[in-house]
Amino acid sequence: MYKTIELTPDYKAVGVSARDCRATLQIIAHDFNEEMGRRARRAVVIVPGGGYEFVSEREAEPIALKFAGAGFACFVLRYSVYKKKFPTALLELAAAVKYIRDNAKELDIDKDRITVMGFSAGGHLAACLANMWNSSTITYALCCKAEDIKVNTSVLCYPVITSGEMTHEGSIANLIGEQQDAELREYLSLENRVGKHTPPTFIWHCADDGCVPVENSLYYMSALAKNKIPFESHIYPYGGHGLALANESTATGEWHNVPFAEGWADLAIDFIKRN
Repeated sequence: MYKTIELTPDYKAVGVSARDCRATLQIIAHDFNEEMGRRARRAVVIVPGGGYEFVSEREAEPIALKFAGAGFACFVLRYSVYKKKFPTALLELAAAVKYIRDNAKELDIDKDRITVMGFSAGGHLAACLANMWNSSTITYALCCKAEDIKVNTSVLCYPVITSGEMTHEGSIANLIGEQQDAELREYLSLENRVGKHTPPTFIWHCADDGCVPVENSLYYMSALAKNKIPFESHIYPYGGHGLALANESTATGEWHNVPFAEGWADLAIDFIKRN
């Protein structure tokens, strides 16, 4: 199965109209066939980065193809960006998870094994849903139950987490708008949103990341540990930011090709299967 659908629900109840949403969900999954039978595959929802300004194609389909090759049903969310204030993109991600769970039988996936995977600012968005799936604001907007949009594991790749001193200011500014609402800014510092409801998490980063400081992942890991949430982490000594698959398939010229970090994907695959 290889197709793209539009996610165009109306979120007027929370002040977000359908015309503000331009999300699509690309499906890259194995079709059911009689020879292999039903598999109820694990689903991975991929959320590319781009500073909430654009959606990185390097962190989209190439990632899906890698994980589809490992037997997962993969879904790439291309969400609304650039001056689309919170919670527009979060509602779109929640709607994507609801779509997958609602259509689990047709898609031949296990509705209780849905992973959200985000890169950079997409990591922030993924972590938002991982920690806010039980928010009444989201469930009210989507007219659903919290369990409909719950994710069972998360994979966060060099994520934007904090809105404090070590933040990626461009991502947060794009997300909260020019008014710089202090209360909303604090709310979106996700190390403060971790709780018992947060799913098991795989997280990786490069120590020399000059765009999104590694402290973002360290803060989140500390919060996971404090709340006794199972997690696996990998901090690579160098490699910078935006590695995607960290190999030639997603490199840009001489950048982003860091072979010793390429193993993150296989480690994440193993983590998802174990959880």
